[in-house]
Amino acid sequence: MKARQKRLVFVGLALVGVAGATSLALSALQSNISYFFSPTQVMANEHPVDAVFRVGGIVVEDTLERQSDGLTVHFDVTDNAAVVPVSYNGILPDLFSEGQGVVAKGRIGADGTFYAEEVLAKHDESYMPPEVADTLQTAHVDGVVEQTAGSLAPTSTTRSPTQ
Repeated sequence: MKARQKRLVFVGLALVGVAGATSLALSALQSNISYFFSPTQVMANEHPVDAVFRVGGIVVEDTLERQSDGLTVHFDVTDNAAVVPVSYNGILPDLFSEGQGVVAKGRIGADGTFYAEEVLAKHDESYMPPEVADTLQTAHVDGVVEQTAGSLAPTSTTRSPTQ
């Protein structure tokens, strides 16, 4: 075999090896990805059916229920447009509380309940997961647009300081 042929064979084998390694890496990454969905998207069935995904929003006040086993909890998560019931079996993070931001990772059940494998809570007073903040902002803007479009008359009157 000539030197040139040996180099071509070597380059060809190297390309095949790189392609194989790339496909294995992409396959491993794909199996570990969990996408984020808002409660509105979950209720609209835009989520994957049999795959793990994340849902986030605000824990609805007065919905936290602890079961007698001490580990199972049920609560609702909202983006101010829709509500998703969540069930979690485990120890909640110390900073978890009603009225605060939360992201849960798990699967949706046939009964419409989100069964969380992991629950993440905010870590200080001012932090909000970026996905949750974007979702809440979108839901707020959509709600304002709907209210504005639904009413033609002004809802309040303004008074000048001299009146």
